[in-house]
Amino acid sequence: MTQRIRFGRRWRAAVVAGVAAATGGAALVTAVSAQAAAGCQVTYSIAAQWSGGFGANIAITNYGDPINGWTLTWSFTAGQAITQSWGFTASPASGTVTARNADYTASIPTGGTVSGGFNGTWNNSANPVPASFTLNGTVCTGQVAPTTAAPTTAAPTTAPPPTTAPPPTTAPPPSNSLIVAPNGNDANAGTLSAPLATLARAVAVATPGTTIALRAGTYQFSTNVRIMKDGTAANPYTVTNYNGERVVLDGENLPHTPAPIGGSIPNLERGVLHIEADYWRFRGLEIIHGPYAIFCRDCNNNIFDRLVTRDNYESGLQIQGASSNNQVLNLDAYGNRDPRKNGESADGLAIKEGSGTGNVVRGARLWNNSDDGFDAWLFTSPILIEGSAAWGNGFNRWGLPDYVGDGNGFKMGGGDPDPPANHTIRNSFAFDNAVGGIIDNGNPGTITVERNSAWRNGDGGFKFANSTSRLTGNLAVSNGTGVSLGSGVTASGNSWNIKSSWSAADLASTNSSTLTGPRNADGSIRSSDFLRPTAYPNLGARI
Repeated sequence: MTQRIRFGRRWRAAVVAGVAAATGGAALVTAVSAQAAAGCQVTYSIAAQWSGGFGANIAITNYGDPINGWTLTWSFTAGQAITQSWGFTASPASGTVTARNADYTASIPTGGTVSGGFNGTWNNSANPVPASFTLNGTVCTGQVAPTTAAPTTAAPTTAPPPTTAPPPTTAPPPSNSLIVAPNGNDANAGTLSAPLATLARAVAVATPGTTIALRAGTYQFSTNVRIMKDGTAANPYTVTNYNGERVVLDGENLPHTPAPIGGSIPNLERGVLHIEADYWRFRGLEIIHGPYAIFCRDCNNNIFDRLVTRDNYESGLQIQGASSNNQVLNLDAYGNRDPRKNGESADGLAIKEGSGTGNVVRGARLWNNSDDGFDAWLFTSPILIEGSAAWGNGFNRWGLPDYVGDGNGFKMGGGDPDPPANHTIRNSFAFDNAVGGIIDNGNPGTITVERNSAWRNGDGGFKFANSTSRLTGNLAVSNGTGVSLGSGVTASGNSWNIKSSWSAADLASTNSSTLTGPRNADGSIRSSDFLRPTAYPNLGARI
């Protein structure tokens, strides 16, 4: 099946006519779409704006010959300057800017789109979008009509090339279900008695509302599964294990498992499941040994439910770009590491380098990953985390050379410079991590931190030095350096506000085996007395 590359499609949908200016400190999304007769289109949108800073997204669509390597130029007219970018490098950073592709955005096929973004500074008065863009020396003004006449009624003289998978030879499968099994055949109808063999084939023939159910077994991949088409709110796609059977998606035979030290992974090859789509449900799958287990870019309104993402060569689940209203429910992500970056990139769960409201994490357990349990690096919109736990992150369990894993339980932001993002974390545990428990990582925003517990982390249990965060009802016990709070933080009703010294004797239990053991039948974390204070019932996390 021909795959559609759809970076930045949400940004293109936000186009406004003409050139719009971002003024004052208002929260707004401003976009301009430059279209060109030479065959390219660029969409620039302001995703977030704050005093002195802003974040913007850029999407490039190629309507000409395939491109392998590009430069994009535009002019900032009000003194704006780029301070950090992803998807491209920029030099100079202000005035007439030249952006050059990153390794993973170099290729733009005909009709394809790649995207990137940046954080920058502005003058707090006017932030106009650029008036025009030039791609590889050509001003972008959009797609044009073909220069040769289109064929009329004459049929082609040769047969069209075959698709990547042959069409089924039997009747099409039911519109609402497809069955996949290790002993199936992709020419089958996708029924229980005549299942398909591959998830890729099921994705290709599914229509909105289809449930793809996989029978028990381990599925090997030589190319990853690319999910590039949308469901709807009324008719989402579902990919699930059949009747609770154990399904393992094994990416060990994919490229970049692992990538070499210092190497990069092209965008479309990231993930056993690579998703650039909306309204999909993924439930009851175990995904291992991939270059990321799941990589979800520019994806919205998806649900990731009761998944296991373990022992991958990058993060277990990463959501990136313009991504909104995704739910991560009862995820177990562990043992993920990244030899290519000496352990500094593979998190259990990462929602990073992008923006989009409504992303929620509930019931996640994130442990023994090389970098952090959770990472919100450069994600500028609020994320909600509830009822989750992160432990054992940041230790070199793989003998990686020159190891630099960060080792935090929950990293609630960060960047260089750091954009503000008003995330929320409540009723969650961070314990036995190499460095920090729950940290702002330089995020200057207002993070809400309510009734969490941090225990035996190597450095600080709660580290909020740079933000204007609000900490209420949190418990910190036996952490390496206790609690570190900056002058802008508001803290009340926390363990350190109640008394100066805490130990295991103040807790009902320090046995984590119930929390870290098997889940309930519905996927939820089993309840226990782990880290519950004996004398303060409203203090710390309760699961």
